[in-house]
Amino acid sequence: MNCHRNFPWYREWYDTFTNRGLTIIGVHTPETSAEQDLKNLRQNAVEARLKFPILTDNHKKNWNAWGNSMWPSVYLIDKQGYIRYWWYGELNWNGAGGQKIMAQRIQELLAEES
Repeated sequence: MNCHRNFPWYREWYDTFTNRGLTIIGVHTPETSAEQDLKNLRQNAVEARLKFPILTDNHKKNWNAWGNSMWPSVYLIDKQGYIRYWWYGELNWNGAGGQKIMAQRIQELLAEES
């Protein structure tokens, strides 16, 4: 459920930056067998007002390929396809301000030449 605490910022980034070239892709890696149910995932995404595509990683292939170790993990990939920034865990855990830091990084990457 930690991922849910990041949803407000995902929605904000989507609304603020997609018209400037940002693409958001969610990757749902279930912790439990109940979380593998696609119907529930779709319903939860609608209820959370998430407008971006969400890939389901029921077998943890993406999770393992990226070397993830915690939920959620946020990666920023530049226009050339390189991972430039990442944030592990809730963006604002204990007032960390990760949502602001990552928003600044998004703006920085969007401003770069293609």
